[in-house]
Amino acid sequence: MSPDDNPLRRKLSARAPLTAHEEQALFDLWVRTMTFGARRDIVREGESAGSCGLLLSGLACRYSMTSDGKRQITSFIVPGDIYDIQSFLLETMDHSIASISPCEIAIIPHDTLLAITKSSQRISLAIWKESLAEAAIFRQWIVNLGRRSAYHRIAHIMCEMFARHRMVGLTDGSRVAWPITQAELGDATGLSVVHVNRSLQALRAEGLITLSNGTLEIQDWARLSQVGQFDGRYL
Repeated sequence: MSPDDNPLRRKLSARAPLTAHEEQALFDLWVRTMTFGARRDIVREGESAGSCGLLLSGLACRYSMTSDGKRQITSFIVPGDIYDIQSFLLETMDHSIASISPCEIAIIPHDTLLAITKSSQRISLAIWKESLAEAAIFRQWIVNLGRRSAYHRIAHIMCEMFARHRMVGLTDGSRVAWPITQAELGDATGLSVVHVNRSLQALRAEGLITLSNGTLEIQDWARLSQVGQFDGRYL
């Protein structure tokens, strides 16, 4: 991977203008990479860490489990996300991280991350803005779960996922990789598989999307974003 292909560079340079030296510094952040197969735990709730993880490729999620074994996905993680930056300040993780598709992870030591934020005000500002965007995503998901119907929830998630992938150059026209199963979409939206399936059928029937071979194609962005009540400015 070259510095230009680094999804973290793409994401942070959209938050604050970075020099070529700063972009190279972002490329030099990690000490090693790890790969995970699909649907494997990457970090478990309660674990402590001396490093942060950066998703280089694939799709992952944050989740928590209830006492009766039910899972709630609280957000999806796309390439360019430093998914456990809170471990920089907290002793243990308060949620788990799992892969949805095969993932490549870059390991960034806390000391290295601290050093780069001290040495570059622009990088520090960009990471701060990214943290604010992450918090905004959580707020939108609360609204999605609490105040939207099944049909509208799924439309919103699809719009958000497409927009987040587009920010790091991972869309192909109106298409984006979609490895998310109906059960996982249900875990993210608080819906049964039956309700997820019905909503997907409705979105297809109205000519808003197609889903085929792990690819989502948005056929009518304006209408889908209207249905999902999606305003991407929070990203």
